[in-house]
Amino acid sequence: MTNSHDTSITPFTVEIPQSELDSLHARLRDTRFPPPLPGDGWDTGVPLSYLRTLTNAWQEFDWRGVEARLASIPQYTTVIDGQIIHFAHVVSPVETAVPLLLTHGWPGSFLEFLDIIGPLTDPAAHGGDAADAFHVIIPSLPGFGFSTPVVEGGWTTARIATAWVELMDRLGYDRFATQGGDIGAGIAPEVARVAPARVIGVHVNGALGGFGSDDEESLASMSPMERDRMRRVGDFMQNEFGYISIQSTRPGLIGAALADSPVGQLAWIVDKLKAWTHPSEALPEDAVGLDFVLANASLYWFTASAGSAAYIGYAQDEGWGAVPENAGVLTAAIQFAHDIGIRAVAEQANTIVRWTDIDNRGGHFAALEEPEMLVDDIRSFLRPLRG
Repeated sequence: MTNSHDTSITPFTVEIPQSELDSLHARLRDTRFPPPLPGDGWDTGVPLSYLRTLTNAWQEFDWRGVEARLASIPQYTTVIDGQIIHFAHVVSPVETAVPLLLTHGWPGSFLEFLDIIGPLTDPAAHGGDAADAFHVIIPSLPGFGFSTPVVEGGWTTARIATAWVELMDRLGYDRFATQGGDIGAGIAPEVARVAPARVIGVHVNGALGGFGSDDEESLASMSPMERDRMRRVGDFMQNEFGYISIQSTRPGLIGAALADSPVGQLAWIVDKLKAWTHPSEALPEDAVGLDFVLANASLYWFTASAGSAAYIGYAQDEGWGAVPENAGVLTAAIQFAHDIGIRAVAEQANTIVRWTDIDNRGGHFAALEEPEMLVDDIRSFLRPLRG
């Protein structure tokens, strides 16, 4: 990592200029919708009828209310390896709390974790045990949200993990735990590879270490649940891989298109919120809440980060399919109903000591869809590792 002489941490307040809000509302009012495709269904994208409904809701959305809520959450920026990194840092009132580093994914943001900050930092105030308290650190990935603009390429998961360790250094945390989903599920174990002596445990929700092989011998060794996950991986590769192909090869094209169209940005995100939440027939706002849908789209819009998020998330060459070295740090994974993790695959590069399968609840956005179950699993895993 390139050393920087400036290691200062600066308080940050989310405060979008009124002119930006006015511009967003004007663009939403003037949206030019295309004619609906035959059937106007989810199989061809976001139905125009539904997108119109969301667009109308966005025009009435209280972004200032979001800012008021965020004002109660301490946030900061710091420059690491030449890149602005935005992060929330909420210190627990419990003196023995353990630092917990949370990493989001795409098309999410640090907003995913807002509802679990309280239970994690002050469990006694939320029906839990004070002994399970955490100090919570939630960085925005480079190129996402307020960790923009991106100043150079090469932000692999290993480089991001190294930046996260530097962030924990600056905050004065020697020992800590790390957790993540989606892109965060790749970064969390990588943090342990960067600093194995300092990470007390790694927790992820979702797939860890790849998707496994669909050859007959591998399938025969899997449980019925795992074989169903492999079937869904095949369906994904056949019917849903298009967004990865575009974002990994033409992130600038996505950036140019979506930075000029808030409804385009909204549709791009909502398409995946619908596909990756549970149950499959639920609308996104039923799974993750309308406030998150619109606040998250607003964050991407105000920061014009569709292209940079795609670039960091999917346009980096990291040796697809390569098995990384096992850091030996104790690791736990929880797989909700939409998830596709295979334990035998995860064990190739991780020391798995806890594996939880939930076959009837939850999707890709665990902190939003099943916050209590996620928090309980994090607490249970890390409870014996705190000492």
